[in-house]
Amino acid sequence: MKGRGATDGAAALDLARDPGALAELLRLGGLGLFTVDADRRFVAWSEGAARITGFAAADVVGRPCEMLDGGHCRGFQGLGSMIEAAARGDELEAEEIAGEECHIVRADGSEAVVLGSARLMRDAEGRLTGAVGAIVDLSATLAARGDVAAPSDPDALADALAAGPLIGTSRAMREVLRKIGVAAASDVTCVITGESGTGKELAARAIHDGSARAGEPFVAVNCAAIPDALLESELFGHAKGAFTGADGERDGLMAEADGGTLFLDEVAELPAPLQASLLRALQERAVRRLGEAHERSIDVRVLTATHRDLAREVAEGRMREDFYYRIHVFEIAIPPLRERPDDIPVLAEHFARELSAKHGRAFDGFSVDALHALVRHRWPGNGRELRNAVEHALVVAPRPVVDVFDLPASVRGGGGVAAVVPPLSPDEEADKLRIQEALEEHGWNRTRTAEALGMSRVTLWKRIRRYRLDEGVFRAPSRRRRG
Repeated sequence: MKGRGATDGAAALDLARDPGALAELLRLGGLGLFTVDADRRFVAWSEGAARITGFAAADVVGRPCEMLDGGHCRGFQGLGSMIEAAARGDELEAEEIAGEECHIVRADGSEAVVLGSARLMRDAEGRLTGAVGAIVDLSATLAARGDVAAPSDPDALADALAAGPLIGTSRAMREVLRKIGVAAASDVTCVITGESGTGKELAARAIHDGSARAGEPFVAVNCAAIPDALLESELFGHAKGAFTGADGERDGLMAEADGGTLFLDEVAELPAPLQASLLRALQERAVRRLGEAHERSIDVRVLTATHRDLAREVAEGRMREDFYYRIHVFEIAIPPLRERPDDIPVLAEHFARELSAKHGRAFDGFSVDALHALVRHRWPGNGRELRNAVEHALVVAPRPVVDVFDLPASVRGGGGVAAVVPPLSPDEEADKLRIQEALEEHGWNRTRTAEALGMSRVTLWKRIRRYRLDEGVFRAPSRRRRG
């Protein structure tokens, strides 16, 4: 975990003055969260950190943080060096480590690959008190991608699936991936349930790609996006002259999916008459195009998805009971993102790597505050909303490390980590401009800037924090961007 970029604490969690903030952080078990003191010894250790490493709090608290360093990385040694340099008052390139991959040693002696972030903590006077950090377990995903040795445990199939577009290492997501593996190993009819944006089509594609039908077509249709009058023709096809405007013949989507998989998204939106027609086609394994008298045999696996409660749809008469039992053979329920916070940092990292290439932007990870905000947000739009938020942050971020202020206001506000900054007085605005110009003139070297302004480094640090004059917020992008 090597330092990246300078951040002087404008968005820092005020843990020194607010112990409740630390308690709230450690309550979030999804991340492995910890604090170390100015002597580099662990002070606090979350349940999430215990799950990732196998070490309980009693095993690490009071011991040097370097105890976790693995043979391939010296991440905590880097953190210790950063703390030592800060304690000596050395001018640092960074007071933060963000998004660094590192190998750490688990309690059983094995190595875990983690994504690590850390930030120095200071009290109200700017004195060093230690550091707060977070780790996210990447071992399962990297193992499935071949970056480390593949595990031999029974969940290896779930790990392999996690290497694809469905990212997640939480217990809930591993159960989803296990069920996808079960579905892929058979030809069972599946219904995938979950809120909008949870990745239902991705799950359907994963089932298809892992099945014996992988080399055949995968045809997806959103039943809510096609007018009822056209759905039957879309699914079953039509002969020439079957209805006004049918100037030629056309095979339907079921015929297009012959040998492969037909995915019906928002299946609860199908009108009752079409449910009956589809039920018959599934039972007879044959379709009849509109305007024709004969049937054509098909071999199609049907996967369906919905965000609705299908049992309620049946009870309230909007879905045929026989159709419900035909499609509801094996259910895969994808939990919303807010119920699996462990997956949020890993998903955010995945989206950021993907989108940084798309937009040609450098990306070196997320700050601790940004990760905190991402985990705290409720994500009503689930993965789709998270992807959009990450894309927003990459576009506006003035430096490769994404900070909390780069996230959309709805995300950082919802997370409760962006403090409300009182408006500055005219005198303060003038002082802010004077300090900003001096920082620019001296290349953001705080020692030389403080000397030029005739103030101590601690006073300068406090002004920078008060005016939010940190690199990640105010410094000009053209002079700040690297790579």
